[in-house]
Amino acid sequence: MDYPTIADCVGHTPLVRLQRMGANTDGNQILLKLEGNNPAGSVKDRPALSMIRLAEQQGEIQPGDTLIEATSGNTGIALAMAAAMMGYRMMLIMPDSSTMERRWAMQAYGAELILVSNGMEGARDLALSMQSQGQGKVLNQFGNMANPEAHYVSTGPEIWQQTAGRITHFVSSMGTTGTIMGISRYLKEQNPAVCVVGLQPSDGASIPGIRRWPEEYLPTIFERQRVDQILDIGQHEAESTMRQLAREEGIFCGVSSGGAVYAALQLALQLQNATIVAIVCDRGDRYLSSGIFAPEQE
Repeated sequence: MDYPTIADCVGHTPLVRLQRMGANTDGNQILLKLEGNNPAGSVKDRPALSMIRLAEQQGEIQPGDTLIEATSGNTGIALAMAAAMMGYRMMLIMPDSSTMERRWAMQAYGAELILVSNGMEGARDLALSMQSQGQGKVLNQFGNMANPEAHYVSTGPEIWQQTAGRITHFVSSMGTTGTIMGISRYLKEQNPAVCVVGLQPSDGASIPGIRRWPEEYLPTIFERQRVDQILDIGQHEAESTMRQLAREEGIFCGVSSGGAVYAALQLALQLQNATIVAIVCDRGDRYLSSGIFAPEQE
């Protein structure tokens, strides 16, 4: 018998409905794609494998080489897993504000971690500088078309099939924008009327995984026309919804996922008989050390 490898376990994540939150919203269904069920715990497992495989196919890397990537956490963990599985040395550059769980997870997979104090912009600049000095290959999730392609060939089709083509609205936080780009492209090929909603942090909010990029750092994979509506999400709304999901639905997720569900609930107040799908991009256990789930936070 040919047993699967861990790579075969990436994707095919469940789509579940909210049972209590938003229960009375004019016949709407709010469905959550649980990407924390991937082996390394997030939606980023999909593009991590895709980016390494593409670089191999193009002859840019081979097992034993060093890979470099700037990350706020989830992509780094996913790449650390993929590198361990595929035989690469992984160097990850991350803002020093990231939680300890994220750092420990990367190191558990054998990745080398470099912390920077000047945010994701500084991490991206350092990654490119290291590549120019010959220290390794930058996969560049912000400009690598294998990132959205992973969602075009897997996440998008899964959502379409799991909703039997009934999806009317798709909601996703935007960081690298790979998730929303790939899924939007697929869903709109099936039904151009599907409304794609992207989320960015409101002014002053600091939500892991969601970014409002300065123009010079805007991911080159981002195509504005693929997003029908962009909403600002506040810190309190994202965190409060995240805690509510755990306590009322048994769905333990991160802050950006709380933001996505909050946006889906707000949309449902304006719609009738809609099928709204939101991405729950990771699990809540990688945020525990921040104290964000403490009861006194409410």
